Amino acid sequence: MIKTAAITEVITNLTDVERRFSLVRIESEEFFPEWCEELPEVTPEEKSALDILRRRYLYHRGAGDLLEGTVMLLVVSPLLALAGFYDPPFRIKAESSVELVVNDGEEILRGRIDVLILQNQFWVIVLESKKTTLSVWSAIPQALTYLLANPHREKPVFGLVTNGDDIVFIKLRKSDIPEYDLSRVFALYTSGKELYTILQILKRIGQIISTV
Repeated sequence: MIKTAAITEVITNLTDVERRFSLVRIESEEFFPEWCEELPEVTPEEKSALDILRRRYLYHRGAGDLLEGTVMLLVVSPLLALAGFYDPPFRIKAESSVELVVNDGEEILRGRIDVLILQNQFWVIVLESKKTTLSVWSAIPQALTYLLANPHREKPVFGLVTNGDDIVFIKLRKSDIPEYDLSRVFALYTSGKELYTILQILKRIGQIISTV
């Protein structure tokens, strides 16, 4: 009998996801240059919009902890709009269902991606948000599992995880042995300049994905 389980219940840490899927971390900027090399410029208009985004976030954050939906509204959605992911050739899917068949078909893991960005049916970015009371690192095992559900092997797929205060980028490449790596932590709560770099990375991913 096939057993089904929720990804959030089964995958709780990095060891779980790495062992279950033979996933290997490649700690190399050569593997994941998109977060630190050849980043596009941020225009004065974009900087102004990012400054407003941060002021709004700090205003609401100052009143207390924020839930995932509020983090998505205040941080993720405006960033996606500024990076151009709401416009052609990209499409957005919210609460997209995914399944992973594991253990030689004996188990199915199911979950929902908070936001999925596609280009011509190819996955571009998986976004996962957590409430501000949780560490951003708590979202990484779940996001990696969602990235592994990507049905296409032809292109790498990227992830963005955030708890509002911090953001981390992920790159995963599916192969015989799936590989991934992480960016540094970007602390937008601490510095407004962090948001400028975050937007640069999103724009760079948008540029490069069509040529990979």
